[in-house]
Parts: sequence; structure tokens; C-alpha cells
Amino acid sequence: MNRQEVWKKLRQDKVLYLLLLVPLLHIFVFRYLPIFGLSIAFKDFNIIDGIFGSKWVGFKWFQNLFASGNFEQLLRNSLLLSFATLLFTFPAPIVLAISFNELGGKLFKRFAQTVSYLPYFISPVVVVGLMSELLSPNSGVVNALLGKLGIDPIFFMSEAGWFRTLYVSSEVWQTTGFMAIIYMAAISGIAPDLYEAADMDGAGRLRKIWHVTLPGIAPTIVILLLMKLGNFMDVGFEKVLLMYSPATYETADIFDTFVYRRGLGGMDYSFATATGLFKSLIAFVLVVTANRISRKVTSSGLW
Repeated sequence: MNRQEVWKKLRQDKVLYLLLLVPLLHIFVFRYLPIFGLSIAFKDFNIIDGIFGSKWVGFKWFQNLFASGNFEQLLRNSLLLSFATLLFTFPAPIVLAISFNELGGKLFKRFAQTVSYLPYFISPVVVVGLMSELLSPNSGVVNALLGKLGIDPIFFMSEAGWFRTLYVSSEVWQTTGFMAIIYMAAISGIAPDLYEAADMDGAGRLRKIWHVTLPGIAPTIVILLLMKLGNFMDVGFEKVLLMYSPATYETADIFDTFVYRRGLGGMDYSFATATGLFKSLIAFVLVVTANRISRKVTSSGLW
């Protein structure tokens, strides 16, 4: 395509390209420009000298992070919470999408789909507020039911042992329906002839799911899994911040909340940036490793 054809194409679709500028500008401003600020992880940053004028200290802040008493707890909590979230939130939409695909009644199917993805649009503030009300030891419905069974009230929101269970279960409830839309779109792209051939071979529902549906959406599953691994360490910061308290730091304190306290609360910007950069490096290694394994095993990957 020569230059004249390119400009002709741009003029024909100028409205679409103008609309595309908005997300591109957002990505550039909030994703690429902050990369320059990562240099303060290797400097003794102060506001007066600025990013470029601050003294270079090398890996000092990374050494402080590894030597701090919080590092093992932060790494353990971040990995366990991320793994538990991935373990339960990733397969749930696949199961739900397949279940919707097997439903016969169109009216009930549409109603169930609408109900399932509505929680995704509820603010984390509202979700945590609902959890606090439902699980309150004094007026919560859950503890009221437990009381009728002769069980003493449980302080769900202030006990470290319950934090991961509450967080993961709320994530499953909030994201499963919305993510199922992607898999349902992938299922709709499977050729009907494959199901007809399976029927002629006498395959039941489970056989068709195993031999037709799952292989048909396998590329979508792989791509979404790799994208999930890319954000593996990015646990929902807002919800964790709203749910946790000093009483639950043992299981709830993760890299993001630690960066928030040290970076904004303690104004220790260099140390907080070093912590965030280390977390990003872990995610980078995970997604590159997973992509290589996926390319060898399934021939599908992000690149």
C-alpha cells in the first residue's frame, strides 16, 4: 500500500481513527509516561531535587526491601491471594458459559445472563459495604443464622483467617458473569456441524462439551490465562484496602497496600517504587514463562 492509499484510507475512516486516539492517549499518559518515574527506585528521591536531580543510590532500596521484616509476609500474602483468586475466578466463567450454552429456554437464559454479569458493575466500595453489613457480628444476617444454630458470632471482617476466603468469594461473585460473556462469544463461533457430527456418533452432552466445546474455545482460554498471569500480582488493590485492617495484616497485607502506606502515607517514594518494580518483575517473568510453555504445548500465545 503506497502513501496515497494510506492517506485515502485515513480520510475514509477518520472518525474511527479519532475515536481510537482516546484510548491510545490514555495508555500513553497512564502506562508509558510513568515509566520515566521508575528511575527513582534507584535514587534517593526528594521533591526539591526532583527525579533527575536526586542522588543515585543503585540497588539500595531493593536491598532494604529484601532485608525488611515485611518482605516474606508481603511476598507470601501476594502470591497466595493471587493464586487463590486465579484458581477460583478463572475456571468459573468457563463453567458458567458452558452451562448457559446448554440451557434450552431462551427467556430464562437471558434472565440468568443478565443477573450473572450485573455484579461486575457494582463498585468495590458498595461490595465491601454489603459484606460488612451481612457479616456483622451484631446485626448481620449470616451471624444471625449461625446464632440460631448455636454458633457464637464470628468477626469475619476482622479475623485474618477469613480474609482470603471473603476476598476470593466476592471476586468470584463479582466477575464470573461478566467474564463468561467472552467465552460465550467463543462458543458461538464453533461450527454447528461439529455438534451435529457428535450427535450422529451418539455423543451425549458431556462428551460434546469435552470433545467439541472445550477444544473450540481452547485458544481463547489460553490467551485469557496468559493475560491473567500478566496481572497475576495485581490483586484488587481497592477492595483489599477497603477490607483489611491492622488486625488482618497477617494475611491481607500485600505489595500494593504496603506501597500505598510507605509511598503515600510515609512519603518514602523511592522505597515504594522499588517495591512496586519488584512486583512487576515477578509478573513479567510469569507471563513470559507461561507464554513459552503455551507456545510449545498448544501453539497458541500472546506472541
